[in-house]
Amino acid sequence: MILYGHWRSLAAMRVRIALALKGLAYEERSIDILGGGQFAPGFLALNPQAAVPALEAGDGPPLFQSLAILEWLEETHPAPPLLPKDARGRARVRALALISAADSHPLLVPRVRDRLARQFGAGEAAITAWSVHWMATGLRATEAHLARDAVPGPWSHGGAPTLADLFLYSLYAGYEQRGGSLDGMPNIARVVAACEADPCFTAAHPLRQPGAPRR
Repeated sequence: MILYGHWRSLAAMRVRIALALKGLAYEERSIDILGGGQFAPGFLALNPQAAVPALEAGDGPPLFQSLAILEWLEETHPAPPLLPKDARGRARVRALALISAADSHPLLVPRVRDRLARQFGAGEAAITAWSVHWMATGLRATEAHLARDAVPGPWSHGGAPTLADLFLYSLYAGYEQRGGSLDGMPNIARVVAACEADPCFTAAHPLRQPGAPRR
């Protein structure tokens, strides 16, 4: 398998975690999304959306969109499972994942940051404040769901990681890098602690990837 990603991509981070949890070997090729590498003709042929991640996995066109890639991995490599066995549990996990995937993360990506700067003259501080606001909004919503519908265990949905945890930890990674605090979010903090005790999660962290700035 070939994963096209970038050290800063939170979406690529989710796919790295899933590949590690499922014990799948892959090669990652970095696309410089900060320098416009996603618009190069060669990459556009792989993903016309000009976004990472994309995954080449055998026959057929490259897979794209992190949630779709993760669902494909779950269907083709079901062990260990990242979705619960019961229908309601699967719906809950997918809904928790979508808070990050559909509501918060789309407002943080390079094309949005670039539009804020070009069309509205937003500076770096304003763009960071924008990003932190939307990440905090998603995390607070997730916190409320975890508190209301608690499932026993250290993870978002019980005793083992699910897709919900991959999305939550990736959103937290971006939030923490920008100085965000988990004050008042004890359930998020519990899940983050579980993630950070698992090397499959920590090894996928953006700041541990080639090309990432040193702290």
